[in-house]
Parts: sequence; C-alpha cells; structure tokens
Amino acid sequence: MRLLLVVAAALIDADGRVLIAQRPPGKQLAGLWEFPGGKVDPGERPEQSLIRELSEELGITVKEDCLAPLTFASHAYEDFHLLMPLYVCRRWEGFVQPREGQALKWVRARDLRDYPMPPADEPLLPALVELIG
Repeated sequence: MRLLLVVAAALIDADGRVLIAQRPPGKQLAGLWEFPGGKVDPGERPEQSLIRELSEELGITVKEDCLAPLTFASHAYEDFHLLMPLYVCRRWEGFVQPREGQALKWVRARDLRDYPMPPADEPLLPALVELIG
C-alpha cells in the first residue's frame, strides 16, 4: 500500500478559534472540513511543505519557528495509507483568504466535531481540544 505524507496546520487566532477549510466540489472528499495543508513534495521537509501550502491556499506567510508539532494521524484509506502531522500555528503574516475556492470558518476547538471531517482528521481533534479548549 502506498504511503502518502501530508501535513496540516491548526491556525489559531487571537480569540482561540481554529481555521478549517471545506474541500471544494470536484475534489476527493468534497464538502468535508479539514485543516489547511497538503502533500509533502519529494525533497521537502514537512515544515517547508506546510509553509508553501499555507501561502498557496490562504495567502499567508508563516515562519518555520512559528510551527509547533502537536500530534499526528495515521489512517488507512482503501488505496493508500495517510500519515499526517498536525502543527499548531498562532503567528503569521497577511490576512487569511480562500485562494482555491474553498469555504473557510474560524471555529472553537470544542465545536470542531460539528463539522464533518475526513476520517484521518478526526483523531487529531482530542489533542487540539485539550490544548486550546
């Protein structure tokens, strides 16, 4: 089974809310909510990938020292196995904006379960709720 390494960020704003993005129509798992991020390209470190993805998807600039690893998910889908580290980020430059047609929401960590997520994202929630409530 193919191993797919993706990386995700829990962006936390000054009010303690977390940013989630809705997968747009036409993509696999369309309509589900997830943490921003994406695939780690060959030769990239996870932090480099996350910085690149946050710039491409949201138009923000993140410095590597502002990324703190929190937890990870390991999930077997039908045709690949996903490994996904989740980083917490509380500081970035620029204004978050949807650059790929995705809907965005700032949500309290305790309310994240109200938004349907891909199976791989669900195990990330307890650590995030414990961190920020």
